[in-house]
Amino acid sequence: MSRMPIRVRVTAAFAVAMAAVLAGSGWFLYARLDSHLATGLDRELQVRSQDLAALVRQPNGVLATDSAGRFIERGESFAQLLDSSGRVVDATRPLGTTPLLDARELRAAERNAIYADRQSIPGLDEPSRLLAAPVTRASRRFVLVVGATRQDNADTLAAFRDELLIAGPIALLLASLAGYLLAGLSLRQVDSMRRRAAAVSADNPGERLPVPPTGDELERLGETLNDMLGRLEAALEREREFVADAGHELRTPLALLRTELELALRHGETPEELRAAIGASAQEVDRLAQLAEDLLLIARSDDGQLQLRIERIDPSRLLGSVISRFQWRAEATQRSLVYDAGSNGRLSGDRLRLEQALANLVDNALRHGGGSVRVVCTASNGNIELHVTDEGAGFPSDVLAHAFERFNRDDRGRKDSGAGLGLAIVEAIARAHGGEARAANRPQGGADVWLVLPALD
Repeated sequence: MSRMPIRVRVTAAFAVAMAAVLAGSGWFLYARLDSHLATGLDRELQVRSQDLAALVRQPNGVLATDSAGRFIERGESFAQLLDSSGRVVDATRPLGTTPLLDARELRAAERNAIYADRQSIPGLDEPSRLLAAPVTRASRRFVLVVGATRQDNADTLAAFRDELLIAGPIALLLASLAGYLLAGLSLRQVDSMRRRAAAVSADNPGERLPVPPTGDELERLGETLNDMLGRLEAALEREREFVADAGHELRTPLALLRTELELALRHGETPEELRAAIGASAQEVDRLAQLAEDLLLIARSDDGQLQLRIERIDPSRLLGSVISRFQWRAEATQRSLVYDAGSNGRLSGDRLRLEQALANLVDNALRHGGGSVRVVCTASNGNIELHVTDEGAGFPSDVLAHAFERFNRDDRGRKDSGAGLGLAIVEAIARAHGGEARAANRPQGGADVWLVLPALD
């Protein structure tokens, strides 16, 4: 069933539902008609009983006379008059002398009018309906039985049933064809979107599915799919740029490594020259290894798979550990590197990842900034902020707006601008901890880059 086309399945479901509706409606109409015919027959018997009772009350009133013929239809209705002992006093010609009521029914009819059904009547041999009512003639009490065959009602019901059996399948067939056509019209837009979706590929960016202006689920589905295509296209473009930039960054150290090795092979005649070539090659290998590690970290962050070893962290110890790693570089360049863990708050996070993020910020400040470098911890609005500031020229305005984008860097006046992944890694680590990374230029000069992390209660 699941492999059948949707159009066929919808039509089949519609046909089943329509068949149930037609069957239910036919049964209801048939039952109502049967009830109306039965009620009409009972009313007819009441009227006939009243007329014949008036005839019986007359001194010479006889049921078999021509006077009774006005109320009795030969072959369809009949009447019988019984005394209190159940003997037939008078009857229409087909009945003879066989009483139509048994002793129990006779006693009940002497008190009140009763109805009874018979499968066969003497002389008629057809199912019939009886009405027995008390009547008085010349101070004597009798029971008048008036009846009629139910054959007319049965013929009417049979004819109606035959009409239902003919009209019902025809109506079901027409309704199914209409459902099939309507399902096709409804699914035409879906097929149009399917054909367009089959043509969408990475080679033709900007392609979108046709959205029918129907204001229903199809329109919302088309809009949702187009939004999804837009997100996928943007993600694909980012991946393309990422791969292109990564390839560009990898090309430079690989080319330098190859050059150093070729020079060593061709001109490395002394041990000193070979050591220098090997040392330069080792530096490029380190650079390649660091770049590969940075790319792997960002890729895991994008997939939400950056694993963290969460622990309770004292910001003072965290800052002190990072400062101790860079103190020698600051002293070598006669720069001041200090920290202030003024906040008494606590963090919950991965110590090694947070140290890596702060190390990237301090490294950028020492490499690209100027003057003193300060690492400060403050508390604000339930968060812990880890600031790294310097007293240099700050970020160029065009770089600041995209400071945390991958491979974004300012190459002006810099001999070694790096791969442009440091701040992107900082932001990835901050987001993995439920925080964010921010950057700004200080009014008094220099850059201020900081992490905003949730503080422990």
